[in-house]
Amino acid sequence: VQLQASGGGLVQTGGSLRLSCAASGRMFSTYAMGWFRQAPGQERELVSTVDWRGETTRYSDSVKGRFTLSRDNAKSTLFLQMNSLKPEDTAVYYCAAKPWGGTSLQVQDMVYWGKGTQVTVSS
Repeated sequence: VQLQASGGGLVQTGGSLRLSCAASGRMFSTYAMGWFRQAPGQERELVSTVDWRGETTRYSDSVKGRFTLSRDNAKSTLFLQMNSLKPEDTAVYYCAAKPWGGTSLQVQDMVYWGKGTQVTVSS
């Protein structure tokens, strides 16, 4: 499966961005999906994930209440609405998939990765 993330850009502190991740193929509805990010010099970290049923969505503490993950199975697309952005949100954001994935997903659990989209928040 191929994942293509888009929607990144440069935004001021307090601004908003909406990331999209389009998946190829017809199996999107069977994938647990997630957004991860990696800042320069840091390890890739979890931002938000949703299980394959779409029943349980998790967020890192750093983005809880500001970011919202959603999925549109009919369009094979994952979204991340990011509000109240902060400079510390600056990173390359990646979408990832795990077939039949559950709720407890970490970076090492994901099987397919997109190339990432840059998000830069200026202070």
